[in-house]
Amino acid sequence: MKTNTTCPYCGTGCGITAERTSDGSFTVSGDEAHPANLGQLCAKGHALADTLNADNRLLYPEIDGKSVSWYQAIDHVARAFEETIEAHGHDSVAFYASGQLLTEDYYVINKLVKGWFGTANVDSSSRLGMASSIIGHKRAFGSDTVPGCFADLELADLVVLAGSNLAWCHPVIHQRILAEKRRRPEMFIVVIDPRSTTTSDHADLHLRIQPDGDCLLFNGLLAYLASHDKLDEEYLKQHVNGLEEALQAIGELPMEHLAERLGVDLQQLEIFYGRVAFTPRTVTLYSQGVNQSESGSDKVSAIINMHLATGRIGKPGTGPFSLAGQPNGMGEREVGGQATALAAHMDLDNPQHRDVVQRFWDSPRIASKPGLCAVNLFKAIEAGRIKAVWILGSNPVDSLPEADTIRAALQSCPHVIVSDVTTRTDTLDYATVRLPALPWGEKDGTTTNAERCISRQRALRPPMGDARADWWAVSQVACRMGFRSGFTFDSAADIFREHAALSTTGNDGNRDFDIGACASLSDQEYQDLQPFYWPWRSGKPSTQSVRFYENGHYSTADHKARLYPVSAARPGNRDLSDHYPLILNTGRIGEQWHTMTSTGYAAALHAHTDEPFVELHPHDALIHGIKNADIIEVRSPHAAILLRAVLNDRQPLGQIFSPMHWSDEFASQARVDSLIGRRTDPVSFQPAFKNQAVSIQRFDAGSHGYAMLKHKPDRNLFVDIDYWAMTPIVGGWQIEFASKQNARELDTCMAMRLTRSMQPCSMEPLTCLDHANDIRRMAVFEQDRLQLLLFTSSAPVPLSRSWSAAQFETLWNERSTRWRMLTGRPAIDLPEEDAIV
Repeated sequence: MKTNTTCPYCGTGCGITAERTSDGSFTVSGDEAHPANLGQLCAKGHALADTLNADNRLLYPEIDGKSVSWYQAIDHVARAFEETIEAHGHDSVAFYASGQLLTEDYYVINKLVKGWFGTANVDSSSRLGMASSIIGHKRAFGSDTVPGCFADLELADLVVLAGSNLAWCHPVIHQRILAEKRRRPEMFIVVIDPRSTTTSDHADLHLRIQPDGDCLLFNGLLAYLASHDKLDEEYLKQHVNGLEEALQAIGELPMEHLAERLGVDLQQLEIFYGRVAFTPRTVTLYSQGVNQSESGSDKVSAIINMHLATGRIGKPGTGPFSLAGQPNGMGEREVGGQATALAAHMDLDNPQHRDVVQRFWDSPRIASKPGLCAVNLFKAIEAGRIKAVWILGSNPVDSLPEADTIRAALQSCPHVIVSDVTTRTDTLDYATVRLPALPWGEKDGTTTNAERCISRQRALRPPMGDARADWWAVSQVACRMGFRSGFTFDSAADIFREHAALSTTGNDGNRDFDIGACASLSDQEYQDLQPFYWPWRSGKPSTQSVRFYENGHYSTADHKARLYPVSAARPGNRDLSDHYPLILNTGRIGEQWHTMTSTGYAAALHAHTDEPFVELHPHDALIHGIKNADIIEVRSPHAAILLRAVLNDRQPLGQIFSPMHWSDEFASQARVDSLIGRRTDPVSFQPAFKNQAVSIQRFDAGSHGYAMLKHKPDRNLFVDIDYWAMTPIVGGWQIEFASKQNARELDTCMAMRLTRSMQPCSMEPLTCLDHANDIRRMAVFEQDRLQLLLFTSSAPVPLSRSWSAAQFETLWNERSTRWRMLTGRPAIDLPEEDAIV
């Protein structure tokens, strides 16, 4: 049986067709009818079936580490909130969620917190990704509305990618653009990024600006367009306010001076500005490189200013386009999932909007002031002002800045409720209550992607164990607290209908977000719902594509857009010093998702990157005495971590890059966000993840090791090993490790621990002490199968990792051939599959 559903990863929102096979497993493919991906999938999407049968599922509620019934868990959580609110007030409780929740989950959470608790202390990991875009949209349009759609990317003649490694972070969108580029070679692609990336490899022009140079770059562009008479005077007159103020804020920006400050070649800058000036069909896509900054909101405004001033918005192939990182970051915004918003795109600081929402909900109270945003929320937990927090589908111990302080905060909090699908996240270590949630494949509801397309996420199978939907758990706690009148939901369809009805209440067309046509959907119509773009107003047909502001009518009081005046700060990093001389930029890789709670267990997704790493320029490496593949310590004023060095000239001098995916579940000291300071944009409160001052030095390891096991070893086996990173491979797990111990001590230690950790079996060990190469080698077999391989040495272990990893699938019937495993490479007549490291 085939089921059409939606991918749970990035904001592209790809359609998935999942089919159950005769043995009960699933295969996945791209849904060719879905408008977001037209049948394409990235590596993560293709590997979704591999994540369905993880052996680390959280299947039953737990209180203080003991399994309990749902009735007991709900009663405990309800009493925790009741007693906390009674003793300390409504602002002493908080919720922290994730853009991976479904819209229905988010709606119920916000209804409870803002309408019954009467506080706005509910925020999410979307604060870390898209908050600055929300500010930019509302400043300019009066509404948090993405004006364009993915089709515009294929209609544009000039595609500008600002702060986005599209090839890694939104691969399907990148492939759509490249396919159009092949059809129309005259399409021009510009990438604005300090790093050279896979995305910039396919660009016609790459501007390697200084970190946080985006405001200056786009301010200079607006000034250039104005001085060359390339503004749309008629559009400005009819539809836009604020040009004079915006130009005054920019001031004089001579091109030579501008290029010098940005750190780019003058000729390249002139090419970029000239292309924009003479290309009406221009789209600017931007993502976390723009948003995750102390000036993120102003960067977004500077980009939007250019589009408004040239009338390049609301028309095919034009517009500023915010690329959401989370799969349902947009749906979360629709229901007011952040501490600064109300449901249905209504404003928390607008008394009329508060009245509309409270009347519709018939709630006893309504939050009347903004709550604590992500960073400040956890500061309040740390300070003891928040006594009870419910974390849903998020892993803040790894993903928030100064992540070590999150550990300390949760450790001191009396009530930490965590809803998750896995037993193994760093945040779960601090939970007083663990609640089993539904993963992709068991969830049922809706998500909204980056182009405002609402799609169904459908369950492929019944829930495992006692896992339940997040909306159900929150509703049950609400009912137990005496709020039954507002939370009598029997299904996701019930919630979606109410969400749709609220979107049209008191609207009369003056709010962009309106899906009133869905308020009367039957259960079957909800089940069969096809992807659609909002708005879908009551009595109107749905559309397969919609572009906002085609008529120049905006959601402001006078229906005119506004250019927001932006004063650009000097690019670079003001915190650089002799102690911290380098700039750390963080981000993602293409095969992993956030903190790897799902993708980390799919062996296929580690084929290209199996260790936490840091990229640095060879000259910076030379200065610091670092060679390729060395383990290095990266230190900031907040923490220190250990990463594998990757030397290439993709990094500018003085800058390094490391992805943020690794957690304590997969590596010893690789939580990159522990290095990042808690600096935020003063308006959006979004943290600055892209511009942290750090230092580096070579980790002086006395020994190195490599191991393969049939089962995932407990990380406590490595508790006193300085560096380790574990990765799933086909048939087992591999571990790279290093220590300040000498090689003989490390070998003895790890051989004992790893063999003791194995399942009881008739082990047949094979060992070799290679004095010539200073390598200790051991392989353990059970009957005709390899169970364990261990190499230790005083230097990085030289072996073919891909060949070795494949040997779990090999039958070793002939004992006389088993010594080949100790060579760590194929036989002389077989080709190498990878380099020897």
